[in-house]
Amino acid sequence: MPVIESTYTAPHLFKNPHIATIFAATLRKVNFTTEKRERLELSDGDFLDLDWAFSKKQTKKLVIAMHGLAGNANRPYMLGMGKIFTNNSWDYCAMNFRSCSGEINRLYRSYNAGATEDLEDVLNYVLRKNNYEQIALIGFSLGGNLLLKYLGERDQLPQPIKVAVAVSTPCDLGASLEALNLPKNKLYSKRFEKNLKDQLFERQLAFPKELEKQQISACNSLLAIDELYTSRAHGYTSASEYYKKCSCLQFLPNIKIPTLLLNAENDTFLSSASFPKKIAQESTFLYLETPKHGGHVGFIQYKKIYYQEERALQFTQNHL
Repeated sequence: MPVIESTYTAPHLFKNPHIATIFAATLRKVNFTTEKRERLELSDGDFLDLDWAFSKKQTKKLVIAMHGLAGNANRPYMLGMGKIFTNNSWDYCAMNFRSCSGEINRLYRSYNAGATEDLEDVLNYVLRKNNYEQIALIGFSLGGNLLLKYLGERDQLPQPIKVAVAVSTPCDLGASLEALNLPKNKLYSKRFEKNLKDQLFERQLAFPKELEKQQISACNSLLAIDELYTSRAHGYTSASEYYKKCSCLQFLPNIKIPTLLLNAENDTFLSSASFPKKIAQESTFLYLETPKHGGHVGFIQYKKIYYQEERALQFTQNHL
């Protein structure tokens, strides 16, 4: 019955989900930088970039982190997680999904919420090249959905993978899109829309036969972008099929390693499906924690370290 009573209490102002979300995403400064960028050649001929940081102590423990939609390894939430883990004797590897490290990827496809083959390529590479004995996986938002799908769709995982944490994760992609489309979320949805359209205009220059500028310009919603590009570029017939097949909710009952799902009750990006209490109650491995506050990846405290970082480290160390 891993449903956890959360101890998180938001500072007064940050009980407002919009203030917490916006502050954490745009105003937070994290005194941490990665040390090395490594280009990984993927099994389909494409590439993605990995940003590495290392513990000052020799270690055989590694955490791999995955960012959210239109994000990258330099987002404050990624840097904050890297800082707390490297300070506690873990090496840190931050995935930049395809086209998210400042350079467009080679193929017409890019990344999506269900592209677990890219995480598998990263893990195969890391395990082949290094001798890590304990690996923790952490995903934020879209990266959290990808992580949970990866864990639940496979009958067996590489033996060093011991524990996982998903933060502010939309477990039902279609339902969360509907939540994002609500008037209270217009600021966020329009920002995502602009960022994704800018990326598509860049992609159109590289793939003029597949995409037309007029098609991109005509997209006036995230759904339209997923209909035009995300779904079809990745082998789905429609956005609806993409959401249905890639939503992690259906894979949660099959998770077989200790996994924390940390979703704030006031996260305006999430639908009720992102709080799978019944699944957690019936699971041995899925731990669900739903603080009242925190917004979207905005678990701010009266100190520089955010709650999601403390909680991820605590949960990870407790389940090794």
